[in-house]
Amino acid sequence: MDAPDLPRQFARTGRFTLGAPQGLTLSEDGRRLLFTRSGAGDDPVGGLWLYEDGAERLLADPLRLGAAGPETEAERVRRERAREVGQGVVAFAADRHARVVAFALGGALWVVEPDGRAPRRVRTAGPAFDPRPSPDGTLIAYVTGGALRVVGADGTDDRALAEPEGPDVTYGVADHVAAESMDRHRGFWWSPAGDALLVARVDASMVRRWWLADPARPELAPRAVRYPAAGTANTETSLHILRLTGIRTRVRTPERAGEGHPGGTWTDDRFEYVPTAAWDAHGPLVGLQTRDQRSVHVLEVDAATGATRTVCRVRDEAWVPLVPGAPLRTPSGALVRYAAVEGDTRGLAVGEATTPAGLQVHEVVGAVGERVFFTASQEPTEVHVWSFDHRQSHRQSEGRSQDQAGADAVTRVSGRPGVHTAVLGGDTVVLDSRTPEGRTVTVLSGGEPAGRIGVLCEEPVVVPRPRHLTLGERELRATLYLPSWHEPGTGKLPVLLCPYGGPGLRLVVHARVWWTVVAQWFAEQGFAVLVVDGRGTPGRGIAWERAVHGDQLTPVLDDQVDALHAAAEKCPDLDLGRVGIRGWSFGGYLAAGAVLHRPDVFHAAVAGAAPTELELYDTHWKERYLGHPDVQPEQYERCSLVAHAHRLTRPLMLVHGLADDNVFPAHLLRFSSALLAAGRRHTVLPLSGASHLVSDQEAAHLLRRELDFLKSSLGSPPAS
Repeated sequence: MDAPDLPRQFARTGRFTLGAPQGLTLSEDGRRLLFTRSGAGDDPVGGLWLYEDGAERLLADPLRLGAAGPETEAERVRRERAREVGQGVVAFAADRHARVVAFALGGALWVVEPDGRAPRRVRTAGPAFDPRPSPDGTLIAYVTGGALRVVGADGTDDRALAEPEGPDVTYGVADHVAAESMDRHRGFWWSPAGDALLVARVDASMVRRWWLADPARPELAPRAVRYPAAGTANTETSLHILRLTGIRTRVRTPERAGEGHPGGTWTDDRFEYVPTAAWDAHGPLVGLQTRDQRSVHVLEVDAATGATRTVCRVRDEAWVPLVPGAPLRTPSGALVRYAAVEGDTRGLAVGEATTPAGLQVHEVVGAVGERVFFTASQEPTEVHVWSFDHRQSHRQSEGRSQDQAGADAVTRVSGRPGVHTAVLGGDTVVLDSRTPEGRTVTVLSGGEPAGRIGVLCEEPVVVPRPRHLTLGERELRATLYLPSWHEPGTGKLPVLLCPYGGPGLRLVVHARVWWTVVAQWFAEQGFAVLVVDGRGTPGRGIAWERAVHGDQLTPVLDDQVDALHAAAEKCPDLDLGRVGIRGWSFGGYLAAGAVLHRPDVFHAAVAGAAPTELELYDTHWKERYLGHPDVQPEQYERCSLVAHAHRLTRPLMLVHGLADDNVFPAHLLRFSSALLAAGRRHTVLPLSGASHLVSDQEAAHLLRRELDFLKSSLGSPPAS
């Protein structure tokens, strides 16, 4: 297999993810590690595995469990929001000791105990969604038909704890905004004693109903989707304590942030979002965020009465960022929460201590005792796992600055350059690492290597050869990929930019991931491929992320242009007379915006799943950056592509899945209609039945189609 066959391998291997351990979960004592993994790098069916005493063992093989029903709609939506591409067992939950594990397969509930017995099917009242054992493993809570139910792990006493009062009400399911924009994929949480649950009730009846139809299947009825577009109504989410005895108590959360909430051109201090919820040894803990996202309050809940007490208020003139995994509490009750450190650092506060300046925090992994583990960057192209002992910081603070004391209390756990994360349990830390050489999963016991989990991914037929660059006055992080056969000075190469460029995701990393392989593949076809992370991307500080507040296009596009010119100064073989750009989602939006606004720089673009009419995107994601469209319409018009369709003078290919319920096909159709009305030629490639996460097979064909379009638009690059 050679470089031209990379798209086929790309599809067959699930973008090089098949065979990789997923969903790593440690028991509370750290003795047992659970995960899912398929049997090979081209096997799409995942099984449930256990690692214990240095050995791996398959607990559940879905191919041996017999026929199951079709995937439920709730499960389809969950997988789409979580961007899961595999089949078989892809998600599970366990009790605190990892001795009872539950998972759903085709709506059927299965339970397995890692004692050598075979998995057993537990009968349920309907197709089971998101089953979760109680902490002691005796009960399984699950959702079916919008109802939250519990059943004994032995299959007895299945009963409802809460049933929906109407067709648009659900219990125990995360709403669209929570799952898509706030990284909360759960809707219920067990109490430590296993005698009650904290449950989210979602009423979507006030949310605008949109319809998705498959034009290739006219015999099928359109699918209704409750989608909260910018400026429109959100779901109403309330929290309830449901006891196994049948007693139900509503959590009494405040309606507004009240005094001290920041103002602005548009301000809305109503608590419409529930980004976090948990139940630990100290009781339920809930995070609330206002509609304008400028205030986040953390509340302790009295489980007996539903009364709440605000223990933390965080405010910001732009928006308060949400840090996955926070807030949480250590065993002593110290609150772990987001904190701005010395003005420009996304840090953590643990009790009265804070992490040091310059350590940009991305996620809280968890806590073992009073030591908190988290991921953070010092250099934006790397993400490492760190630990922070707030007690040590407090002890060392006498006579020293808070930042000095915090630095002494922080320890980096991961070593090699790369992108790392971890899971915790007892004295065990499992490092999940992506480095330039590939992916490894290492078990640490007491800080020392104690084993490895097998990673069965295929090696790509194209090996990335990134040249890491720091470009321009803003020190933009970039990677340049050149053909392996290219000799410097022997000829000019057309340039292809492959950005994402938006919030929440960086592509310029010291790691081998699927997009680095794809970038090298395009390079092997004769392009100089440039990938740039500009303003708005994570890892560069608060001001860097806030640079797109009010305008999500101009600064992002300016950074791509500046980086291109700076890269050409470092590598004279870049042909600035032939520059293409391609991207997906925000990257597709950026690609289309590039040929609209900077045709002097960009000569062709491929835009996939591009949000072209920003008022059609969801409330939480768009209002954060552009405000309310009724109050600040100029910001939406400035960033809209539809409003500027008449500017197009360069070749543009638009690609969109017609079943996309994240960036709806309406974005494609409105933009294409505006281009047609303005007499602007363009190419449209609709993908029937495809969602925002197109299938791997479709992605492989797209790579070839994109290549053909770029070659025809820019002129064929030199041959190898």
